Amino acid sequence: MQASEIEAKAKNLVSQMTLEEKAGLCSGLDLWRLKGVERLGLPSIMVTDGPHGLRKQTGKTDSLSIQSSVPATCFPAACASACSFDRSLLREIGEALGEECQQEDVSVILGPGANIKRSPLCGRNFEYFSEDPYLTGEMAAAVISGVQSKGVGASMKHFAANNQETLRMISNSVVDARALNEIYLAGFEAAVRKSNPWTLMCSYNKVNGTYASENKELLTGKLRNEWGFKGLVMTD
Repeated sequence: MQASEIEAKAKNLVSQMTLEEKAGLCSGLDLWRLKGVERLGLPSIMVTDGPHGLRKQTGKTDSLSIQSSVPATCFPAACASACSFDRSLLREIGEALGEECQQEDVSVILGPGANIKRSPLCGRNFEYFSEDPYLTGEMAAAVISGVQSKGVGASMKHFAANNQETLRMISNSVVDARALNEIYLAGFEAAVRKSNPWTLMCSYNKVNGTYASENKELLTGKLRNEWGFKGLVMTD
């Protein structure tokens, strides 16, 4: 099915939904699953954590990985794989992740992480590719292309200027325009333009005083109007 056909079908389904059903799709069924709309034939779909291996929890679930997950391949973290400077290798990793998602009936894997390594104190630097925007964009695009070649969505994260874990839900990243565009957004932009991720995950923090999840300048101005992003933006 062509992209235009998928878009037309999606618009037709949305036109048939009640307001409650639309709200239900935004709120989720539980930590990892979306609500379905049974009367329209829309099943509940599952998203799971990545990005270095599928983390699918069954039964009782939690967001801190305390409960056990189904067995899955553990790939090298982005801090290691990016050192290869090998786009084809990163695409292969993405393809393998996509295949494991297929095996476990997962629709979207939550990764890759494309934040910039601004400080060695960030607790998730291992999850991000690089302190270099160009390398970040190239590696992220390769992983996303690999995952999505298997009919599984990727969710590039955390958009944007999310460079610390301490107080990440209330911190304010104050960044001038040049640094924001040339450093913190450049990797995201490159991956969006090259690989067209199905979804993109916005960050918890504020960016120049406005929470990323409601930041019109980022989510509409940059992401959609400038970069042409057509996918879904989801919250962290």
